[in-house]
Amino acid sequence: MGKRVALVLAGCGVFDGSEIHEASATLVHLSRGGAEVKIFAPNIEQRDVVNHLKGSPTDEKRNVLVESARLARGNIQDLAELKVGEFDAVIFPGGFGVAKNLCSWAVDGKNCTVNEHVNSTLQAFHRAKKPIGLCCISPVLAAKVFPGCEVTVGQDKNVDGRFPDAETASAIAELGCKHVCKDVSESHVDKANKIVTTCAFMCKAPLHEIFDGIGTMVEEVLKLA
Repeated sequence: MGKRVALVLAGCGVFDGSEIHEASATLVHLSRGGAEVKIFAPNIEQRDVVNHLKGSPTDEKRNVLVESARLARGNIQDLAELKVGEFDAVIFPGGFGVAKNLCSWAVDGKNCTVNEHVNSTLQAFHRAKKPIGLCCISPVLAAKVFPGCEVTVGQDKNVDGRFPDAETASAIAELGCKHVCKDVSESHVDKANKIVTTCAFMCKAPLHEIFDGIGTMVEEVLKLA
């Protein structure tokens, strides 16, 4: 019997929602791993809506759950309805929506607040000793909710210009967590907390390398489940 995995989205689109390639890659690897997946998102208004052609904010209002339904092909539930007992693991893809909608990291950095349903979901899986997978910017959720945990967002220095957001690693360390430097093709497993992280688009790398790195995260999550 395949593992039951909850996937939590933050909208649809890299600049104001979930990163589409990361969400898709996660779903492909979960499918290949024989997992049964259900998709969730909080039923809240997005912090902002970005015109992805121009890269600038608009005056539109959009709902995170409604926008996430685009990625879920309509098969999605309100995050408030997630029951940890029905799942073996939870995974959060990245995208700026994580830092804008699931928490306020984009505005407040390490002083951010985490959405109540995101926080309760993370806490519930942690208490149940069930694995949590996170990629790209989403490891900051674990860093904020679980002081002392170990995560990776890639490198702590902008090596060869490939890690332009390397300062995120320092902010994670300031929260009392351990940042572990990893390349895009790797993931890090915090065995004590059952947290698996990989940097994905925090690294400027070819799409297939990001896809493969997410695959290592999914594989480790399924092993722990």
